[in-house]
Amino acid sequence: QVRLVESGGGLVQDGGSLTLSCVASGQTVNRYVLGWFRQAPGKEREFVAAISGSGNLDYAHSVQDRFEISRHNGKHTAWLQMHSLKPEDTAVYYCAMENFAARISYGVARYDYWGQGTQVTVSS
Repeated sequence: QVRLVESGGGLVQDGGSLTLSCVASGQTVNRYVLGWFRQAPGKEREFVAAISGSGNLDYAHSVQDRFEISRHNGKHTAWLQMHSLKPEDTAVYYCAMENFAARISYGVARYDYWGQGTQVTVSS
């Protein structure tokens, strides 16, 4: 059974930085995509960034050039470095895994496993 655990959320001022971590347990093969999604109050969950096992990356336009996703296959861990944070980045951030996938998907329904979420709040 795959389990994803996020950490690193918190409260930060406008323009600040945070780094989120996601550790995957119960997974032994690196053929999967790790993605970050977020959900603000009253809004749908949306794609933020994702990385494949071979290192292909993609980002939502709203975070391009401000966020950076990375992963360590041996540690089954991914990180989301967030810089120049804005109040509109405030949301619960979720780590997700699309298992046995080589290409990045952007839809929530494509991901098989989800973490419990970590709150990121950016104050103005």
